[in-house]
Amino acid sequence: MRRMWPDEFNAIIDDAEEVVLESPAEPGEAPLRRKALKARIAMEDYERIWPLAEMRFRLGEGNFSGKAITLITTNPHYHAWHPKDGGSLEAVSDSGRHYKKDYIVVHFLLDDVRETSPA
Repeated sequence: MRRMWPDEFNAIIDDAEEVVLESPAEPGEAPLRRKALKARIAMEDYERIWPLAEMRFRLGEGNFSGKAITLITTNPHYHAWHPKDGGSLEAVSDSGRHYKKDYIVVHFLLDDVRETSPA
C-alpha cells in the first residue's frame, strides 16, 4: 500500500531543512548516516501529525517530490532525533491580548522512492 502524505500538512515539509543524521557505530563499523528533514513546527501542528508517527509516507508535489518520509518519535535507533522543545514565542494580538505559541523540533527520515513500472 502506498500512503501519501496528507496535503494539509505540506507546509510543514515545505519549510523543513534537509540534514544528515549520523549515529555512532560499534568499533570497527561505519557510522549510520541517513538523510532527514528537520522542522520547527507549532505544538498544535505536532499534535495533529502525531498519529502519522513512525509510518512511511510518499510525498507528492513540492520540493521533495519523489521522496518518502517517516516522522521519528520513539525509534530507539534515532533517540537523539526524537522531538525536542523548539522554544516559544510570546506576542500580542491585534486586539491587545497576550499569547504564547510553543514550538517543537522534529525530524523525518528522508528516502528516495524507486518505483518500477509494469511492462
